Amino acid sequence: MGGNQTSVTEFILLGFCLGPRMQLLLFRIFSLFYTFTLLGNGTILGLIFLDPRLHTPMYFFLSHLAVVDIAYTCNTVPQMLVNLLSPTTPISFAGCITQTFFFLTFALTECLLLVVMSYDRYVAICHPLRYSAIMSWKLCITLAVTSWSCGSFLAVVHVSLILRLPFCGPHEINHFFCEILSVLKLACADTWLNQVVIFVASIFTLVGPLCLVLVSYTCILFAILKIQSRKGRRKAFSTCSSHLFVVGLFFGSAIVMYMAPKSRHPEEQQKVLFLFYSIFNPMLNPLIYSLRNAEMKSALWRALCKESHFRFR
Repeated sequence: MGGNQTSVTEFILLGFCLGPRMQLLLFRIFSLFYTFTLLGNGTILGLIFLDPRLHTPMYFFLSHLAVVDIAYTCNTVPQMLVNLLSPTTPISFAGCITQTFFFLTFALTECLLLVVMSYDRYVAICHPLRYSAIMSWKLCITLAVTSWSCGSFLAVVHVSLILRLPFCGPHEINHFFCEILSVLKLACADTWLNQVVIFVASIFTLVGPLCLVLVSYTCILFAILKIQSRKGRRKAFSTCSSHLFVVGLFFGSAIVMYMAPKSRHPEEQQKVLFLFYSIFNPMLNPLIYSLRNAEMKSALWRALCKESHFRFR
C-alpha cells in the first residue's frame, strides 16, 4: 500500500436509493416479511421437535433448512432495516466481514441441503420399499453434517481471499448488506483471483446442485406418471411443482448474480435479485415445504389442541 493510502475501519451501506417515504414503506413491508419468516420457520422447528411422528428423515432435513433460513435472514435483514431508518449508520470492517462469512455459509449450506432434500424425496417416491434402509439415520446425519461443513469451508476460503486485499477507500458499499461482490469492488488491489474462485465455486455449489435437483425431480415425475389415481397424480404434481418453483427462484437468482456478465445487471437490479433469496425465499420455504403438508398440519392441530386442553384444565 502506498504512503497516501489509509486502511478502512468501517463501511457505509447505501441500501436502496429512494426517498424517505418509500424507505419507511419498505421498512414496514420488510419488517412484516421478517416476522413471518421467523414465525413460520420457528413453528416448523417447534413442531418437529415436539411431535415424535415428525422424527423422520424428511422432517430432519426440513428442520435444518428452517435453521438455515432463520440464521440467513437474521444475518442480513436487521442491518437492512436499520439502514432504511438511518441510511448513514456505519458498520465496522470486522462486522462487515463477519456478515459476509455468515451470508456465504448459510447460502452455500442451503444449496446443498436442497439437493439432499430432493434426493430424500426421490428415494421416498421411486424406492418406497427400500426407503428406511437407504435413508438411515447415519446417512441423514452424514449428509447434514457434510452440507454444513462444505458451506462453512467454502465461506472460509472466500473470506480468507478477501482479507488478503487492502481496503484504502472509498468506504461506501452500494448494497443493503455486506455482499461479497459489493465488498470486492472497494478493494485497492486486483480481485481477479477472487472472481475466479467465486465463479468456480458457483459451478460446484449452484450449477451442479441444480442439475442434481432437476435429475431427482425428473425421476420423481416419471414415477408420478405411473400412479393410477388421478387425485394422487394431481396432488403429487402440485407438491413437486411448488418445490421446483422455490428451487428455481433460489438457484436462478443466485446463478444470475454470480455467473452472468455483470454489465447486463445494474446495481439496483442486483439488489432486487438479492431480495428473492434473502427475504422471499426464507419466507416461502415454510409454506411450500411444510405448512402445506398434511402431516405438518396434523402436528400443528395436535399441538393447539394439547395447549387448549392444558389451559382449560
